[in-house]
Amino acid sequence: MEYIVETQKLTKKFSKDTAVSDLELRIPKGEIYGFLGPNGAGKTTTIRMLLGLMKPSAGNIRIFQKDLTKERIQILKKVGSLVENPSYYPHLTAYENLEAVRKILQVPKSRIDEVLEIVRLSDVANKKVKGFSLGMKQRLGIATALLSNPELLILDEPTNGLDPSGIIEIRNLIKRLPSEYGMTVLISSHLLSEIDQIATRVGIVAKGKLIFQDSIEAMRKHAQQKISIKVNDTEQAWRTLLGKGIQADYKNGLLALANTDDTYVAEAIRLLVQEGFSIYRVEEEKQSLEDIFLQMTGGNESI
Repeated sequence: MEYIVETQKLTKKFSKDTAVSDLELRIPKGEIYGFLGPNGAGKTTTIRMLLGLMKPSAGNIRIFQKDLTKERIQILKKVGSLVENPSYYPHLTAYENLEAVRKILQVPKSRIDEVLEIVRLSDVANKKVKGFSLGMKQRLGIATALLSNPELLILDEPTNGLDPSGIIEIRNLIKRLPSEYGMTVLISSHLLSEIDQIATRVGIVAKGKLIFQDSIEAMRKHAQQKISIKVNDTEQAWRTLLGKGIQADYKNGLLALANTDDTYVAEAIRLLVQEGFSIYRVEEEKQSLEDIFLQMTGGNESI
């Protein structure tokens, strides 16, 4: 597998505090990598180190299979980023803002129209940015990050503070980038629901340490499914199932089968009916991704 970003034992210390500890990121080419963790977990510090804005206390960073400390300029030419809030000149139009950055980057002028089209701001290109909504300003920030046609796009909390329609706009934009433009995207967030809808791969960081890294599907497999059964005499029904070799839990007036295999569930239902119990409800309970996140981070971190 070709990795666009690799870190080895990446660590950042501030005096006695360790913000990032032995982080080993692996971001494959063409993926949307969700960098997930509570506020203060070390996400922004990590991103600043990846962008060369902050020097690591220890460890190595390789981007495009090159050492960041040795080939920083060459690497960062192919990286676009939006860290925290986008910068812009409110008295200038969207086009004029992009032109100011284009001159610095020395990319063709035609690129401005291209990025405005990508972020769907072509129709407001000549409007002053001070009149833009927060979502439009965020999209302009992403357009600025896309000017150099980067192979890697790094977005730090890009939906922060947006209303639902703004969040949907940014989400749809990000999801298009790998398939339509061949980009690899690293997006950080403290919102699990956002990462779940955008990312193809996820890394979870808590207190500066990477505690999970795999596909979003692999994370979903951590969800423990149970079959919940409501009957007329729960305790007696539970004892009956145990006596017949069916493993079940008895909690909050419900029976819970840990084995969700169809044959196993059908046998449990057949036995209960055979023994004369009234079955009121049978439903599948799935552990949410939020529950998984809380388990992984010790159960007391905000999401």
